[in-house]
Amino acid sequence: MSTPLYDPLNTLKPVAADLWIVDGGMIRMHVAGLGVPFSTRMTVIRLTDQSLWIHSPIKPEASLFDAIDALGEVRHLISPNKLHYAYIPEWKKRYPEALAWSSPGVEKRAASQNIPVSFDRALEDHAPSLWSEDIGQLIFKGSRVLEEVVFFHKSSQTLILTDLIENFEPKKTTSRFYKGLYKLAGTADPDGKTPVDLRATFKGRRQEAFRCYQQMLHWQPEKIILAHGRWYDTDGTAELKRAFRWLEK
Repeated sequence: MSTPLYDPLNTLKPVAADLWIVDGGMIRMHVAGLGVPFSTRMTVIRLTDQSLWIHSPIKPEASLFDAIDALGEVRHLISPNKLHYAYIPEWKKRYPEALAWSSPGVEKRAASQNIPVSFDRALEDHAPSLWSEDIGQLIFKGSRVLEEVVFFHKSSQTLILTDLIENFEPKKTTSRFYKGLYKLAGTADPDGKTPVDLRATFKGRRQEAFRCYQQMLHWQPEKIILAHGRWYDTDGTAELKRAFRWLEK
């Protein structure tokens, strides 16, 4: 296995009250001309109104749909950045009444990739009233190529990120190539950070990014869920400071 997966897959894993993660299979993303493998993870929150909010939906299967149905009614499907949207059409087909929420730039990217996905509403810099009681949000700005919408589950003090921190575990892969790639990219556990290529896109705009980072610090997260690699179930604020020290320079 060239990159570690987090078994069992397609299974709801409790994180806190009304908060679950689901680890999915591997995808390949084109990085510097290479098809680099990435593990996947989505997050499920049951809101105060008992509806379900699903962040970065993974490739579904029947048993996962059944487990989700047992939790409640899916009403929100979230694309947190323009790289995380590919499976929303499959989820929307299963849950046609759910609202599909777009991130900055995702509709243009989906069109360029010929992926038929239709979004209902756009995510903004503040949480809509539909979930503001449960979840805070902001658009992490400053990058010339990728703006990510980050979320904070208030009751569990959990920050939910996508690609702003990646934290792959070298010890779980036998590939020397990928061990070296993780280290070179700055995404190797226990010091996973924003990938070096993404960091470069903030050049000249770090002050804007720093303001967003300060807002995340203000939330004082206890946990940080990541889409790729080992996530942080404790010491969230300390991990946030460590991972974003590149903004302090």
